[in-house]
Amino acid sequence: MSPPDPNSVTRLLLDWRAGDEQALEDLMPLVYEELRRLAARHMRAERQGHTLQTTALVHEAYLRLAGMEVEWEGRVHFMALAATMMRRILVDHARSRRREKRGGGVAPVPLEEALHVSASEPLGDVVELDAALERLAAIDPRKARVIELHYFGGLTYDETARALEISPATVDRDLRMGRAWLFRELNPEEPTPSG
Repeated sequence: MSPPDPNSVTRLLLDWRAGDEQALEDLMPLVYEELRRLAARHMRAERQGHTLQTTALVHEAYLRLAGMEVEWEGRVHFMALAATMMRRILVDHARSRRREKRGGGVAPVPLEEALHVSASEPLGDVVELDAALERLAAIDPRKARVIELHYFGGLTYDETARALEISPATVDRDLRMGRAWLFRELNPEEPTPSG
């Protein structure tokens, strides 16, 4: 299936922002497959046997997005917020599971694939990564947002650059520096990998 026409998605988002409830109904079929791919990407980084399914993640993210008051700018903006929402849902789910288990037993999530940091060592679980991203955001919000949009949102360098109004070269630099920072933060006793 080919991706939806970005102009159609943007038009529906703008109509929805203007108060047209039918636009929200018309939007879902256009973005559903893209949201499923995004959710599947998130779920691949999760532990085996995760109790949250891809479809449930799509629906929860869509419901939360539908309830937000947002000045939609277009498809890239929508997908970037969907990626952020999915990451938050997974973090909330992981925190809830930890509380249920009274603070322990959560299996590490191998995030090296998503972040391309290390081929052999997992970075840690989703809660630890979220906390590290929050710390990075406190000192360099743009780098944290670039990582979130590119790795978790699945946006290309060009889409990430457009969403943040920076150049693709800046996206590349921010990704490299942000990955290195996250690796050091999550693996303080390991040497930082190159590349």
